[in-house]
Amino acid sequence: MRIHSLLSSLLIFFLFTPFVSAQDTYQEPSQELIDLVDGARTPSVSFSPDRETLLLQDVPSLPSIAEMAQPELRLAGIRINPNTNGPSRPGYVTGFTLRDMETGVDRVITGLPDNPMITNVSWSPDGSHIAFLLNTENSLELWVADVSAATANRLSEGRVNNTYFGSPYSWDRNGDALIVQMIPADRGEAPQESTVPAGPVIQESLGEARPARTYQDLLQNSHDENLFDFYFTSQLTEVSLDGISREIGEPAIYRSVSLSPDGNYLLVNRTERPYSYRVPASRFPQNIQVLDRDGNLVHQFAELPLADRVPIAFSATTEGPRSVSWRNDAPSTLSWVEALDGGDPSVDVDYRDRVFTLDAPFSGDYVQLIDLQYRYSGMQWSEDGFALVSEFWRDDRHLRTWKISPDDPSADAELVVDRSTEDRYNDPGSPQMRRSQFGTWVLNTVDDGSSLLMTGIGATPEGNRPFLSVYNLETQETRELWRSESSYYEIIVNLLEEDGSKLITRRESVDIQPNFFIRDTETGELEQLTFFEHPTPQLRDVYKEFIQYERADGVQLSATLYLPPDYNKDRDGKLPVLVWAYPREFRSADAAGQIADSPYRFAGMSHWGPHFALTMGFAVVENATMPIVGEGDENPNDTFVEQLILSADAVLDELEQRGVGDRNRAAIGGHSYGAFMTANLLAHSRIFRAGIARSGAYNRTLTPFGFQAEPRNYWESSDIYLGMSPFMHANGIKDPILFIHGAEDNNSGTFPMQSERMYAAVSGLGGIARLVMLPEESHGYRARESVLHMLYEQSEWLNRYVKNAEEITVELD
Repeated sequence: MRIHSLLSSLLIFFLFTPFVSAQDTYQEPSQELIDLVDGARTPSVSFSPDRETLLLQDVPSLPSIAEMAQPELRLAGIRINPNTNGPSRPGYVTGFTLRDMETGVDRVITGLPDNPMITNVSWSPDGSHIAFLLNTENSLELWVADVSAATANRLSEGRVNNTYFGSPYSWDRNGDALIVQMIPADRGEAPQESTVPAGPVIQESLGEARPARTYQDLLQNSHDENLFDFYFTSQLTEVSLDGISREIGEPAIYRSVSLSPDGNYLLVNRTERPYSYRVPASRFPQNIQVLDRDGNLVHQFAELPLADRVPIAFSATTEGPRSVSWRNDAPSTLSWVEALDGGDPSVDVDYRDRVFTLDAPFSGDYVQLIDLQYRYSGMQWSEDGFALVSEFWRDDRHLRTWKISPDDPSADAELVVDRSTEDRYNDPGSPQMRRSQFGTWVLNTVDDGSSLLMTGIGATPEGNRPFLSVYNLETQETRELWRSESSYYEIIVNLLEEDGSKLITRRESVDIQPNFFIRDTETGELEQLTFFEHPTPQLRDVYKEFIQYERADGVQLSATLYLPPDYNKDRDGKLPVLVWAYPREFRSADAAGQIADSPYRFAGMSHWGPHFALTMGFAVVENATMPIVGEGDENPNDTFVEQLILSADAVLDELEQRGVGDRNRAAIGGHSYGAFMTANLLAHSRIFRAGIARSGAYNRTLTPFGFQAEPRNYWESSDIYLGMSPFMHANGIKDPILFIHGAEDNNSGTFPMQSERMYAAVSGLGGIARLVMLPEESHGYRARESVLHMLYEQSEWLNRYVKNAEEITVELD
């Protein structure tokens, strides 16, 4: 039982009543937080393929709610703007500046209209041009910028179709043309839905298991199917740099289009009927073909059925060919993988997957490259006569990489990497890539093809220290060329020289804004390329420290601690606390305790995370690790709640021990799975005074075929689903909880009704709760009005129920 103040319950009633009344207008937080939201955006950066030019892209401030309220269609798990035939609410940039890497001279690209909305930016293979889409009110236009002239112009009068996944265009290998998905010129008007139903919508199961995760925005009826056909059908078109267009083949719904390395063929993946009302477009039937450059059929590769029978278990996959692509080191050779276990990880077999290739003209026998005991997870090609094939098994996080000889499949494969993906400290890094003779990406080998250049985050017990090393494939020995040194955090962006002697890096420290540099790994010399200023100078003096501590069961934990500017422990005493976290699952306690951050990262302030509370005088704990560990035969979620409580207790104990945080005035918060964590902690403990739960899922019976890293379904482990669902324990929530949710959330599992029903449960049981549904927002919140209102709600909640908790405490026991 907590000690309560002598204020009367009547006073409490009058203090709280205005806050719980309905609110139908957007509110704004303090000016400090408005400034945080409206502060200058650091430009995004891209480097030309030849590494001679740096492209600075202007990032705008947050969009308005009016912009977010543009028309939207939701079809087969994809949200589009029917006016533009592109994604709804895309992120975009508003201008370009070219910087010469040698001279540092800047040139602004001219020729753009006022207030442009630019998406899908792509360099030509030789770096002489930059293609992009200009988003207008009713179309997507294909534009190209000439790098030498620093001018841009519209390339084609056609309207680009960007409704499906990936980019709607790709460069020709020579860089003198683009292959573009256009809206068919004779498409006509969109189908209109009859006001009179033609009949019922019927689905039928004939006794075969067809489990599916919880998807949003699925097709609902035949009219939706017709709309999907209308908006997603494209005409492949070749557009030259002089603006001449040539249609390729017939209109179709193209899932992907890929040019062969020699430029002679197109690998196309078409989506075809029958569609489904249970799974998204990514599971619809596929027709994979090889076409010539005129669109004529060269090879009918595969017709794959609707993928609605894939087991929900991790490491499950589809039957038939998948990951179909070109071999990057050869002119025109297909590569793909097929499951040997029917895609079902529960089937006991010696080998799970088999990798194949097929050379042009695609009339010969398939070549078997390798059989894999785990699930295929990627292929990297080399121009030195070998390739790397990786396999992964999700249950035990086991990763293996094999060196194979694609031109001599009978040669034995050599194991070059064998590790747990949870073991950050022994991660050898990832191979660096370079352009092949065809302009495709291949392994960047050194030492006459016997070694690879590897880069990685360099996790150590002292924190992440990114590195560049040479990995000898024959001896499996590593020779380090460079590693980030304290008191900076420096990460490799690109190789400037293929031997690793010069790098492009991004360098920062706790109080120095990240900027780009050229680093000479032989001499150690640094040349600064960008000079971005501190984005939030008003919070420049925030104190930041990376802290490590231990929970009661011995698992090592870590977090980043922030204290307000000018805070003095002796003078100001212990501060109210906001802990922000996101639980993650591990199969090893040792791996769970490994450090996954750096003490030298820039103290950047964001409106999205918990930093807002610094302006209110709170101690803020960001990325407090909340590992959920399950070793041996135990699954992590078997003790989910118990481990959450241990981690939460540990972080507050650490702040108490440091003398900076008052554990009697602490709040917990998080987004998505962090919101799920927040509700569980309030339902099963009294550690925190209040909680902030954004866009969470709280009733796991609504996601019965798995969630997050849970491999079991509800009927296999109903006790786990019920025990982990804070909705089932809403009567245990005795401390105030603020629910915020995007009213149009399309993230799998986090339906808006999750927050609505959780709020109804807590309020119906007499708890203190507030529900804020943000119009036009999805899983994350983007509109300026929405973000400001979110900050207003969060600030008010912490002020009322945490910061002033010594004066006012509500009794719910």
